[in-house]
Amino acid sequence: MAGTSPAMTGTLLVFEDCRRHMPLRLIFMGTPDFSVPTLLELVAHGHEIVAVYTRAPKPGGRRGLQLQPTPVEEAARKLGVPVLTPKTLKTKEALDEFSAFDADAAVVVAYGMILPQAILDAPKLGCYNLHASLLPRWRGAAPINRAIMADDAESGVMVMKMDVGLDTGDVAMAERLAITDSMTAVDLHDRLSRLGADLMVRAMAALARGGLQLKKQSDDGVTYAAKIDKAEARIDWSKPARAVLRHIHGLSPFPGAWAELENARVKLLRCELAKGAGTPGEVLDDQLTIACGEGAIRIIELQREGKARMQATDFLRGVPVKPPMRFG
Repeated sequence: MAGTSPAMTGTLLVFEDCRRHMPLRLIFMGTPDFSVPTLLELVAHGHEIVAVYTRAPKPGGRRGLQLQPTPVEEAARKLGVPVLTPKTLKTKEALDEFSAFDADAAVVVAYGMILPQAILDAPKLGCYNLHASLLPRWRGAAPINRAIMADDAESGVMVMKMDVGLDTGDVAMAERLAITDSMTAVDLHDRLSRLGADLMVRAMAALARGGLQLKKQSDDGVTYAAKIDKAEARIDWSKPARAVLRHIHGLSPFPGAWAELENARVKLLRCELAKGAGTPGEVLDDQLTIACGEGAIRIIELQREGKARMQATDFLRGVPVKPPMRFG
């Protein structure tokens, strides 16, 4: 740097370093466990969370009478951050309240409420969503479950700048993750939650220094992850073993894929591919190996109606299951 003294050079370097790590004033919007790591990581990296928006508490507890705050509200209360639980964001009052926080940006992670255009336009730098799929594949409500159930080889997380469409905004950053046959929906959920927290922190750092680049989503490969319907949870044993396994793992632990054994409903929560063949649903041995349309699976973890989840080995000690019994 010609004509600049060493002292001045040092001052400029310090200034540049501060600018690169400038904290943002953020509104955080999220509801379930999946959202919490991102909130905590943003705070840990020095960003100022001026408000947290989440869904209103719902009745819960042992008798269903006590109001249960969302996981995000519980985390925000511990951080001492103001929490808001509006029923709608479409009123002038809601917009005025949101705008009054004078946020640089909003970070949205599984909030569960549609943001109208006026809210999207309120933060100076926009609203940024963390989505648990490789967009444009699996836009919508249940991307983690659908990716497993569809036998996808990989999933991931993406940060996008939000618009009024359903997960149609321009994408800023992405991270990919392989889906193995041993992964259940909760396994993938937890991996993506941690991966997403790190990705959003990097995205906000880039946004703060003016270096966040956006790319329009492709119109090719668009799929929609419809909300899981309990009616699709019953296992179809006529399908190939791999499809049965992915169906079971994609719905584990909730709502839980199920079958009937001796006229009692049993949720199957974890399984593995196994050797064997027979009539679909047929019990092939005393180790809970079940025949499918092609091949077989072996059940590892399950849950009887009204009981706690348990390992198959523990289940078999109390309920001997062997040929010619069958799952329906």
